Amino acid sequence: QLQLVQSGGGLVQLGESLRLSCAASGGNLGNYAVGWFRQGPGKEREAIAGISSIDDKLYYEDSVKGRFTLSRDNAKNAVYLQMNDLKPEGAGSYYCAGDHSACILTPQVAKYWGQGNEVTVSS
Repeated sequence: QLQLVQSGGGLVQLGESLRLSCAASGGNLGNYAVGWFRQGPGKEREAIAGISSIDDKLYYEDSVKGRFTLSRDNAKNAVYLQMNDLKPEGAGSYYCAGDHSACILTPQVAKYWGQGNEVTVSS
């Protein structure tokens, strides 16, 4: 069974960068669609970036386009989310998720979840 372990959250200043990592065991993450989700205080968990299991096509939520970059490293069996120019609305809990479906656009689709990382953006 696929297991996902996240790392890289923390406190950053407004406009700074942070990279989240999602390392897999128990399966080849390259065969899975992977999504990154963010859950702000009092908000629902929403998809902000993802990569398809079929053709590695990337997709991003509009508010993070041009600032966030998802990458996959098959040799390390991991996926990363580089977050640049973080804004106040970027604060929250971040989760990576994996599934055998083609892509993960909603939390309900994902079967496997990382433990979550907290990101705090300070002004």
